[in-house]
Amino acid sequence: MRYFIETYGCQMNKAESSALEAQFQDRLWTRASDAGDADVVLINTCSVRITAENRAWGRIAHYSALKRSRGFTLIVTGCMAERLKDRMKEKAPGVDYVLGTFQKSAFGVVLDAVASGRSLEVVEETPAFVFASSHREPGSFSSFVPIMHGCDNFCSYCIVPYVRGREISRSPSDIVGELRSLGAAGVREVTLLGQNVNSYRWTGEGGPLDFAGLLRLVASEATGSGIGRVRFVSSHPKDLSPATVHAIADNEVLARHVHLCVQHGSDRVLAAMNRKYTSGEYLELARSVRSSIPGITLSTDILIGFPGETEDDVQATLDLMGEARFAYAFMYHYNPREGTPAASMPGRVPEAVKKERLARVIELQRAISRDVMRGMLGSEASVLVEGPSKRKPTEVLARTDQDMMVVFPADASRIGSFARVRLDSVRGNTFKAEEVR
Repeated sequence: MRYFIETYGCQMNKAESSALEAQFQDRLWTRASDAGDADVVLINTCSVRITAENRAWGRIAHYSALKRSRGFTLIVTGCMAERLKDRMKEKAPGVDYVLGTFQKSAFGVVLDAVASGRSLEVVEETPAFVFASSHREPGSFSSFVPIMHGCDNFCSYCIVPYVRGREISRSPSDIVGELRSLGAAGVREVTLLGQNVNSYRWTGEGGPLDFAGLLRLVASEATGSGIGRVRFVSSHPKDLSPATVHAIADNEVLARHVHLCVQHGSDRVLAAMNRKYTSGEYLELARSVRSSIPGITLSTDILIGFPGETEDDVQATLDLMGEARFAYAFMYHYNPREGTPAASMPGRVPEAVKKERLARVIELQRAISRDVMRGMLGSEASVLVEGPSKRKPTEVLARTDQDMMVVFPADASRIGSFARVRLDSVRGNTFKAEEVR
């Protein structure tokens, strides 16, 4: 039998899609090149922003129509499935199964039913989230490794705690076991995942262990397993401890890059967002990180147009960006999410105003990114070759330790290996480099 998977949203969704794909392959199913040739079509959805949900509804409608002529089983999972699981099949009767966050452990039961021609009336939920044993995409030299799940922060704009549940940490022995199997399979880079990795806490067998302790354990195991680089996302500023910073500084296998989500530069807006830090505290943290880890880059998320936001608040954000000097940022404007406190807050910012303010934020960040990249010219960097260059067949595309993109002359046989390069020039958001022998 054949399967087809579409994944939307965050890296956690991508990791979970890889874990679900492993269950297809354990049953000797094969991957279809398109949905029309599949027995099962799986859509893994995102619910963080309304645009993500609208796109998912469009794909569900498309596959529901295609299903009428092709006759496959249509399964929807992910955060949108959790949020709307009681209503989704009413709106889209072409969907056969809606698997929320706590039903994914029953995915194998669903596949076995499909293979035998049966239909399940009810898919059981588990009382707690269950981590898969492996999240590697078949054939990949890099892999995501979830270390915790859920979120206890309840930022006022965010749907994640309601669709992912409360925080639960994965056992260190399971994490180490996955690292060893990944290294044996030829994986050279792993990214530790969690809605807030900094709040990792393990109190069971082998504990107690916090995130800093886990980083040191992972660094040791990764090096011994042949893994050359370890990244992690995402980091909440209120939980990035000095011990974590020191762990990064002490272990070269840990990438010199931290994605540290600031969201806004106005203390008034940060308080309304329930972020639990001030702009001053954030900037002091950024300075401390840079002081302890020379050459590190910081990236961030910025949310513009939150209810009640004023021009002074926007200027505070621009000022923070100018001081923080992010290498890059994910920038977006606020859209209300049903069920979150911010959705009912007064002072809704008009759409046109949000877009104009966001445009200013994007323009400034582009200028800062260019300056940051120019400041790195002439330096050397360790890079992992990720694929062929789209522009020149004689070049490859690689990523630095600082999470910057590089192209340099090399054969495609180098994909999946590390190299040392000198950063010579900048083209757009990418460095041009030469390998240092």
